Amino acid sequence: MTAGADLKATIREIPDFPKKGILFYDITTLLKDPNAFRSAIERMQQQFENAEIDKVVGIDARGFIFGACLALHLKAGFIPIRKPGKLPADVYEATYSLEYGRNALAIHKDAILPGEKTLIVDDLLATGGTAAASVDLVRQIGGEVVSAAFLVELMDLKGRDKLKGCEVFSLIKY
Repeated sequence: MTAGADLKATIREIPDFPKKGILFYDITTLLKDPNAFRSAIERMQQQFENAEIDKVVGIDARGFIFGACLALHLKAGFIPIRKPGKLPADVYEATYSLEYGRNALAIHKDAILPGEKTLIVDDLLATGGTAAASVDLVRQIGGEVVSAAFLVELMDLKGRDKLKGCEVFSLIKY
């Protein structure tokens, strides 16, 4: 049994969303349950409490929920990685492939100092494109990626394979 196996019961499964053949794992049901939400944050915090994290980097948008909570618990700063055009100061951008096209992410150029230890956080690791682009951005501005952490990982999609050289932690595995 995995560390987050009991939390699976709080996640709603919606078949054929957003299109036929997809089984969507809806974490909003976990978020609205204060005990499950607290447990998820505490378990993720325990994984990294001795890692001396300087900055927690949350990926737009649900990574902000988990990343901000973890930053507070780890006594670290919080850095948002956003979609292009959403950050007001000078940014670096990274593009990545989607199933049907390309997308991009941005980070402020001054968000992380060279050598700062970072934890990248998102709600879901699927194919790994978004996470890999985030790792690239953090490394581009000189941050040291200690790990990438996810509430949920879809194991069959092998997203962690795109995160070579990066420790990957996921609380709930499907």
